Amino acid sequence: LSAEAEERVIRAKNVIEKLISEKQVVYGVNTGFGKFAQTVVEEDQLKELQENLVRSTSAGVGPPLSPERTRMLLALRINILAKGYSGISLETLQKMVKAFNASCLSWVPEQGTVGASGDLAPLAHLALGLMGEGRMWSPQTGWTDAKTVRPVHGLTPISLKPKEGLSLINGTQFIASLGAEAVERAAAITRQADVIAALTLETLKGTNKAFDIDVHAVRPHPGQILVAQRFRSLLHSDFFPSEITDEKSYRGVQDAYTLRCCPQVHGVTNDTIAFVKNILNTELNSATDNPLVFPERGITISAGNFHGEYPAKALDFLAIGVHELASISERRIERLCNPSLSNLPAFLVKEGGINTGFMVVHCTAAALVSENKVLCHPASVDSLSTSAAIEDHVSMGGWAARKA
Repeated sequence: LSAEAEERVIRAKNVIEKLISEKQVVYGVNTGFGKFAQTVVEEDQLKELQENLVRSTSAGVGPPLSPERTRMLLALRINILAKGYSGISLETLQKMVKAFNASCLSWVPEQGTVGASGDLAPLAHLALGLMGEGRMWSPQTGWTDAKTVRPVHGLTPISLKPKEGLSLINGTQFIASLGAEAVERAAAITRQADVIAALTLETLKGTNKAFDIDVHAVRPHPGQILVAQRFRSLLHSDFFPSEITDEKSYRGVQDAYTLRCCPQVHGVTNDTIAFVKNILNTELNSATDNPLVFPERGITISAGNFHGEYPAKALDFLAIGVHELASISERRIERLCNPSLSNLPAFLVKEGGINTGFMVVHCTAAALVSENKVLCHPASVDSLSTSAAIEDHVSMGGWAARKA
């Protein structure tokens, strides 16, 4: 933590302590939660209030996140809390940093968040391990009880102070962390898809005329221009000239859409990724707690920054964009394997009959594309009222992130 971050954290915590000393009623500090927001809690029960919140909210189900994903989730929580809008103590935040550096990671189930009020269940499980309860993982111990893992690394459990339980579990970092990983995977896939498509065009003796720079200059979508440039560099460069795709040796009029329209189809996926990345970059660095603490004004404000609609919608869009790469790729596999389309041996095997070649490879591709179509159904179009109709609109961003 930088000195500036530590100062921000201390100032926000001082606001919480001042409000308590003044006997002011502040949501989540000395009140119950959700439907119980009108219940005022006595000062001698404030620690118990926060501990009970974390324990009762640790209600997720399903397999745990991988250590790599959990580490990313913990890093994002530290980053957000260090901005100084949550009212967490410096001592607690420093213990989180030590756990991160030691790779002591809590058991965080994949399922259970509705993406508002933040990712409550998974973040509660993250906090539970830091409290010395539940299960944890480290490279030295593997998965075991948290009370066993922490002493191995010389770590002591966090002891929750007023508001800290709520500060630890209220945020969109589960959605954002899985979403960031999905964006990085998608970016890698787009580059691979362009190379594979270009090689397919060459194998099928197509032409590179459709990737002419002037064609794409008159429809200048950034992704389209990028993909066309990649195709030109792959198919007809001074360093790697392709006689096959040179228009002089091309005998057809034009290629099928799955070959000719790659810049337009692959391109919009690139632009989708850029759009989603912009949304997530903002989300990764935003204060998404509730209530938020504003030290300069000496106040807390209950609002809705925890709502995951922004990343949920963006990640639903990402799933649709990436699916299109799979969809058009499956059609190109058909063109390669079907002798009536490729003028190549059926299923790309010389001795057809005794060998089936890539017959079932195409079946697998078709099956995966069909599954992708189901996963393209947007998670964020659904909403179920929760918490006795207090949290009556939710984002379902956790599922949007997991399937992206």
